[in-house]
Amino acid sequence: MSSDLMLGLVAQARPWFVNAGLVGGLIGGGVGILGAVYGTLVGVLAPRGRGRSVVFALHWGALALGGGFVVAGVTAVITGQPYGVWYSLLLPGLLLTFLMGTMTPVIKLRYRQAEHRRLHAEEFRRG
Repeated sequence: MSSDLMLGLVAQARPWFVNAGLVGGLIGGGVGILGAVYGTLVGVLAPRGRGRSVVFALHWGALALGGGFVVAGVTAVITGQPYGVWYSLLLPGLLLTFLMGTMTPVIKLRYRQAEHRRLHAEEFRRG
């Protein structure tokens, strides 16, 4: 394809959704609620060594969701979608991907610390 034809295709791209503010607000609100639930579960369960499978399922699911939003956002940029469309996808995607990625070693550490405390207490009880 020639570059003129490609530019013509990109310029003629129809928006994926019309009301980008509403869609962005719904996506942002959903990601915010997901972050609140995630943070609460991690803050309560991880130091106690409980709910490891639930916490990590939510963690990896949120990371995958963030990655999906990033892929969709980059695709929107490449196909010439308006600012409101790609921004509504890239911002929550980058936030989820970055935050979940940086939280992975922290959560693993909290569960290791809880396991260490449990083993230490068990050893203390034995004598």
